[in-house]
Amino acid sequence: MTSIAKCRVALLVLLSATMPAHAGTCTDDIAQTQAQLDLVIEKDAGSHGWKPESLSALRSRQPTPRSLAEAEGGNGVDFTDALDSLDRARTANRTGDVAACSREIAHARTVLR
Repeated sequence: MTSIAKCRVALLVLLSATMPAHAGTCTDDIAQTQAQLDLVIEKDAGSHGWKPESLSALRSRQPTPRSLAEAEGGNGVDFTDALDSLDRARTANRTGDVAACSREIAHARTVLR
């Protein structure tokens, strides 16, 4: 094998080793649930009328789904609980615990209902 072919094989092996693993349906479910939760939080944030700006807003910090969920309260719905469940689902997904990931996604989806 020539040195150019060896370099190509080594590069291919190196690139393959650095690619992130796709965990399957749990990853897709997390993304889908996060998108749904973001929409619900945004919709809820606009339904309460105007409120005074927070210190973070005055410092030109962009709102995140978590900061909106904490500021709005959600009419008795705890959106931060759903966001925490999604964080735990991501952790379970990274460790390969599909059962825990599915359980946390199901909990986050119950908050959405």
